[in-house]
This record gives sequence, structure tokens and C-alpha cells, in this order.
Amino acid sequence: MANVVGWLLDEAEWPDLLSRFRPIYPDVIAHHMTLQPRAPADVPLPTATAGEIVGEADDGRGVQALVARIAGTTNRPDGSTYPVTWSLDHGAGRKAVESNDVIASQGWVGCDPVPVRLRPASF
Repeated sequence: MANVVGWLLDEAEWPDLLSRFRPIYPDVIAHHMTLQPRAPADVPLPTATAGEIVGEADDGRGVQALVARIAGTTNRPDGSTYPVTWSLDHGAGRKAVESNDVIASQGWVGCDPVPVRLRPASF
């Protein structure tokens, strides 16, 4: 069975992150960072436990995503970017899976790095 492998954001850091990166859309996600979507169940969890938020993307139509850097890079092994779906407009039909497409097509705006603790997980 396929699942997502990546990291959960530390819930203790949510208040600070939500104040730094104000959600734009009504549905706040702010839950995880994806390393490998549709991963086989036997894929090992990542080992990194820290990262940085280094940017933000918004398509102006219902998807807001943050860009993360882990081990010095924003690039996932598949060539895409480490995304954190921040807020969505589910009412407009938007989905978390669109975050990386928004980053790739619209680009992203950098910010001063914000350290984050990460918990390796599959979900």
C-alpha cells in the first residue's frame, strides 16, 4: 500500500510558525513536509530531524505553501521541492497535493530561514 513518507512539523512550533507565516486561505493545513509521495510501505523513514523554512509560494487561487530546506537543500531526491502545504481553499476545490505544482509553476519568495524541528513519519 502506498503512503507518504516525510516529516511531521513539531506541534509546539505551530503558534510561532502561524504568526510568522499568516495563513491566506480558510483551511489551515500546516501539518507535514513530504519527502516521498506514494511510497511503498517498506520505505525507511528519513533520518533528518531538523530543517528550515526558507520561502513561501501562493498562487492567488487557493494554495499557499512554504518551502523547506533540509540538509542544505530545498530539492527533494525526485527533483521537486520540499513543500509544506500551509493553507488551502477546499471550497474552491484545492488540495494539498497541489503545493509542489504551485511552487514549480509560480516560483517562491525567499525569507530569512526559520529553523523547525521535524519528526520522521509515514502517513
